[in-house]
Amino acid sequence: MTVTKKMENREERVEISEAIGLAEAAGFNRTEQYRIGTAVSELARNIFTYANRGEVTIRTLKRGTKNGIEIVAEDNSPGIADIGSAMEDHFSTSDSLGLGLSGAKRLMREFHIDSELGVGTKITMRKWV
Repeated sequence: MTVTKKMENREERVEISEAIGLAEAAGFNRTEQYRIGTAVSELARNIFTYANRGEVTIRTLKRGTKNGIEIVAEDNSPGIADIGSAMEDHFSTSDSLGLGLSGAKRLMREFHIDSELGVGTKITMRKWV
């Protein structure tokens, strides 16, 4: 699965591991880089498990003097019927550990999920240095 990255109005498809490189470029320390990479990996795994196809877009951000990173994962999955339950630790509809969404949320500072049954799911996460 590839990830789309955007930096200075440039966009290209890359391997998921490059999320760590973008996090480094934004100024995150090594621990935070791996946390961001793990969050991206969790969302990509969910896309593969529930939708088979989707996209993850990664952008570096700048707000005043603060640098950050934004990850947007979108798919055309069946959607999430109960977002509240899906966000609970150990909730799973696929016999997994059920830590993907809740874990990704813990790893990032901002987390927003939109899902419509029969249409798909869009998750937006942000973190600031």
